[in-house]
Amino acid sequence: MASLIQNHPTPEQLVAELMLLLDLEPRGGDRFIGPRHPEGMGRVFGGQAIAQALGAARRTVPDDRHTHSLHAYFLRGGDDKFPIEFRVKRDLDGRSFSNRRVVASQNGEPILNLIVSFQKVEEGMHHQLAQMPDVPPPEELRPDSEVRREVAEQLPDGLMKQLMLRPRPIDFRSVEPRDWLNPEKREPRAHCWFRTVANLPDYRPIHRAVLAYTSDFQLLSTALQPHGLSFQKGEVKAASLDHAIWFHGDFRADDWMLYVTDSPWSGMARGFGRGQIFTRDGRLVASVAQEGMLRAVTPKD
Repeated sequence: MASLIQNHPTPEQLVAELMLLLDLEPRGGDRFIGPRHPEGMGRVFGGQAIAQALGAARRTVPDDRHTHSLHAYFLRGGDDKFPIEFRVKRDLDGRSFSNRRVVASQNGEPILNLIVSFQKVEEGMHHQLAQMPDVPPPEELRPDSEVRREVAEQLPDGLMKQLMLRPRPIDFRSVEPRDWLNPEKREPRAHCWFRTVANLPDYRPIHRAVLAYTSDFQLLSTALQPHGLSFQKGEVKAASLDHAIWFHGDFRADDWMLYVTDSPWSGMARGFGRGQIFTRDGRLVASVAQEGMLRAVTPKD
């Protein structure tokens, strides 16, 4: 896959690159190949693996059924030098629900297992207990990309600096200011607006895949907040262990949504995080949960 990203990509190029990353190649027999990230720098991003696995499962169900939940386990770190193979098992096609299992593999070894359930759209009883927090709107907040560039200027040349400077297809705007290099210990709760940097097609599965991709960004960093350690300074070794999403309603991933995250527990070299995703008008459209490995390390000189 030829990269569209240049030194100064346009927002449209960044989103087109994301669409290419999530566009799978069918190989027959419910087998698909997910492309590698053209600007890969090591380990496969967990959100990419989840979104591609969801896309593989989605291609095996009727168009009138839509994702309502998924549960994933990360087994091994993926290598973004290589594409990922996805094999789908059709476990159920009932009158209302379909269920799929997906195994994602590289070089003959599984790196992720995913179970995903799809449902026909139907009306039902409705309530929403969660209320969207009263936070400043995204227009009043600095883009995280500006903060990342400032942090990168203080880092030595290397992989972390490249990661901080790499353009992203998602515009994040954190409500709480963060000192990424010298963080203070604080409550494990965070609020972040996000949307794609350019418009997406009018196709519901794409918006759900993009939300799945984006949902992996904030949870472990929230679980780290009470401990005052910095990813950017190499003080933490982290990896996602499992990830779950429940989709509650329709949304557009190219409109602003608020990601509310908290971490009620960490211990035993693991951190647990929860997330709620609200549309700008206050609708709760997705809930997320994740546990990840979090190990404090002594940075090398």
